Amino acid sequence: MSTSWMTAAEAGAVWGIRFVVFLCTVFGRGAGRFFLYFLAFYYVIFSPAARKASRSWLTKLHPGQVGFWMIYRHVLTFARVTLDRLFFAKGRKDLFQVTFNGEEHMRALREQKRGALFLLAHVGSFEAGRAFSEDRDFPINILGYFRNARMINSALEKLNPSINLRLIDITPDNVDFAFTVQQRIEAGEIVATMGDRVGADGKGASATFMGAPARFPTGPFQLAAVLGCPVYLAFGLYTEPNRYDLYCEPFSERIVLPRQGREQALAAEVQRYAGRLEEYCRRAEYNWFNFYDFWESAA
Repeated sequence: MSTSWMTAAEAGAVWGIRFVVFLCTVFGRGAGRFFLYFLAFYYVIFSPAARKASRSWLTKLHPGQVGFWMIYRHVLTFARVTLDRLFFAKGRKDLFQVTFNGEEHMRALREQKRGALFLLAHVGSFEAGRAFSEDRDFPINILGYFRNARMINSALEKLNPSINLRLIDITPDNVDFAFTVQQRIEAGEIVATMGDRVGADGKGASATFMGAPARFPTGPFQLAAVLGCPVYLAFGLYTEPNRYDLYCEPFSERIVLPRQGREQALAAEVQRYAGRLEEYCRRAEYNWFNFYDFWESAA
């Protein structure tokens, strides 16, 4: 099992993050986007691991056709979506064209005062979804591992001091976070977590994804079963230059994991998630932001 995503060094991008924040603060989004042409080029040239991961992903979609500029476009898309997080944090939603597909599901939860678990992925922008959900009085708590993204989270917090108030950090050596999640769900709130990266505990199940076996975490599905709450999928797909299409769809009214055949039931839920994730990935192929050997983890 590979958790290389957890150890990916953010330090190499320190100067880039700080400079982009400065550019955007002083000169606006256009200046930041212009600088990203150079930052993405630098990253593609000097990060063989990123090139390899991008090529692995794009080859699943375009066998035998992947060249430098496709990889560059992939990295540039990631950089642009990351840049936009700064503007969502600042409340500059006026800069973007956004569609909200499935808003009725969130409205129904609010009217019924029901909590729910939302499964996300490192595809497109969850920040766009969070920003527009809060506008509609659907506050979202984000559950995840935040230790490997401290710099970008710190930058976001400086732009919006309240942005980290709804972050719930997963701490494998301390289960207090689980009680926090339960309290938020019981209060009728939404808790969202990523469903595409195996965590520090190494617990996962293999599923067919993009035609090859890949390993996905089982923790989110186990958590949903314990909470007994409805589960939804949510994605925010980016299209140049400023469009975000937000999606919310029901996944399960309640996940039940029987004592007998528990592992098989977990694997079935993981496969269902992987199938839906693939559907959304194919809609926006450059929105895949797992820059590590994703399929290696199934070996």
